Amino acid sequence: MISKSLKGITAEIPHGVGCIQNMDATVNKDVPILIGELTILRRKEIMGLLLMIFLMGGFMLDNNFENKDGILYIGGVSVEKLKDKYQTPLYIFDQKSLKNRTKAFVDNFKSLKFDTEVVYATKAFSNLYVLSLLNNYNILFDCVSKEEIFVCLKAGVDSSRIHFHGNNKSKDELEYAIDKNIGLIIIDSVDEYYLLDSILNEKNKKIDVLIRINPDVKTDTHKFIQTSNADSKFGLNIRDKNTKIFISKSLKNKNMHILGFHAHIGSQVKNLDFFKEEAKIMLKYMKEIEEDNSYKFSHINLGGGFGTKERIEDRDLDIEVFLKDYIKTIENLLVYYKINIKNVGIEPGRSLISKSGSMLYTIGSTKKTLEGFPLIFVDGGMSDNIRPSLYDAKYSSILANKLNNEANIIYRVGGKLCESGDILIDEVKLPKVERDDLLLIPYSGAYTYSMASNYNKQRKAAVVFVEDGCDYLAVRRESLDDLISRDEIYKGEINERI
Repeated sequence: MISKSLKGITAEIPHGVGCIQNMDATVNKDVPILIGELTILRRKEIMGLLLMIFLMGGFMLDNNFENKDGILYIGGVSVEKLKDKYQTPLYIFDQKSLKNRTKAFVDNFKSLKFDTEVVYATKAFSNLYVLSLLNNYNILFDCVSKEEIFVCLKAGVDSSRIHFHGNNKSKDELEYAIDKNIGLIIIDSVDEYYLLDSILNEKNKKIDVLIRINPDVKTDTHKFIQTSNADSKFGLNIRDKNTKIFISKSLKNKNMHILGFHAHIGSQVKNLDFFKEEAKIMLKYMKEIEEDNSYKFSHINLGGGFGTKERIEDRDLDIEVFLKDYIKTIENLLVYYKINIKNVGIEPGRSLISKSGSMLYTIGSTKKTLEGFPLIFVDGGMSDNIRPSLYDAKYSSILANKLNNEANIIYRVGGKLCESGDILIDEVKLPKVERDDLLLIPYSGAYTYSMASNYNKQRKAAVVFVEDGCDYLAVRRESLDDLISRDEIYKGEINERI
C-alpha cells in the first residue's frame, strides 16, 4: 500500500504473517516521479526501488539513519566524524534504536494469565556498557560461561536475574555460579545434573533449575545455528525414553527445585509456525510429565531465535505483532492442556541487538579478477565479523559517504585477512568505489564483536554508541601494546619444572 502525506510517502510492504515493514520517505524532488512506478512494481522491484530512494537521499531506512548531503548520519552523528575520532573498523550502535527494541520486547511479551520474562542472550553482544544500559529495563540475562556471569555482575546486574546456560559447565563454573547466588541454572545433561548435585551437597546449598529439553524441531536455518535436531549437542532429546526416566528421578532431588523446562530450536528462524510448534510440543510434554509424577511445574522458557533482517532487502519481523500473537498461542495451549504455569520466558539475543548495530570500514585497494565481480577491500574482515566465513551469513552494504551517487556497479567485498574465505559480501551494487570511501554494513550488531579475534594480529575495533548527536565510547580500540600484554618472552630453559 502506497499513500501520500504531508510528511512524505509511507510504504507498507507485506512480509507474511505478522511481518509488515513501515518505511517513511521525506519528500524531495525525486519522490513524486516515483509514486506511479511504486504502485505497479512487484514486491521485489519495490524493495529495490525503495533502496534506490535511500541511496539518492531523503529516505529514512531506519528511524535514526539520515542522509545529509550524501553523508550518512546515525543517531545524529556523521560517520565521517566517527571514523576520524575512533578509526575503522568501527562497531556503531544506534542507542535509541536499541532502547526502543528492548522496550518493544518487554512491553509486548506480557500476559494477564502468567508472569513473563525477557532474558537477553548475552553471547550475542556483551560488554559493561551495553549490559548496564539494558539493566535499566525489566529484563534478565542469559550467560553461558563464568566469564559472561562475571561481566554481568561487574555491569551491576543482580545475580538473581542471571540464568546460567551451557552444554559443558565445569565444576569451577558451577561453583562460581552457586557462590554468586545465580538465579537459575539450566541443566543440559544427565552428567551435569550429577556434578551439580555433588557441589550442592558439598556446599549444603539449594538452587532453582530448569531442564533443557530438545523438542526435536528441525528448522529451516543454517545447520550451524540449528539447536533442536536429533543429533544436537544441546539438551535432552524429547524422543529419548530415558529423558522421562531421568526427569522423574530429578524431581525427587532435595538440593534442586525443578521449576520446569527450557527449550531452544535455533537462530534466525523466520517461519513463525516453528515457534508455535515448539510451544505445543513442550507444553504437551510438560503435561505428560506432570501426570506421570503428580508434580506441578511453575516455569517454562521457550528460548529465542526469532529471525531478524540482516540485509536491507530482507523481510523483517514485526516483533510487537508477533509477541502478542505468541502470547495468545501460549495462553490457549495452557488452557487446552490444563497447565497452571506461573512464568513463561523467552531469550532474544540477535533479534534484540542486531538491527541496532552497524560495521563501518574504510576502503583500500580494488582489484579485477579474471572471473567474478571486481573486489573492493576493507580494513577489517573475518577478524571482526566471522559470520560470512563461518556459516555463510549474508549482508548488505552502502557507501556511507556517497549516498547521493547512483549504485550501478556490482562488487564483492573482501577483508584484509590472509584467507581466501575472507569475503564479507559476495555481491552488492554500489556507486563507483574509490580509496578511502566509507563502507557501512548495517544490521550487524550480533555475533560480530562477540566473535571477534586477533587473527593476523589485527587489533579489535572500538565500539561506540550514538544518540541525539552524541557519541559514547563503549569499548576502546585495542592498542599495539594490548596485543602483547599477556605474552612472555622466551628466556631459555631456566624455569623450574612443574
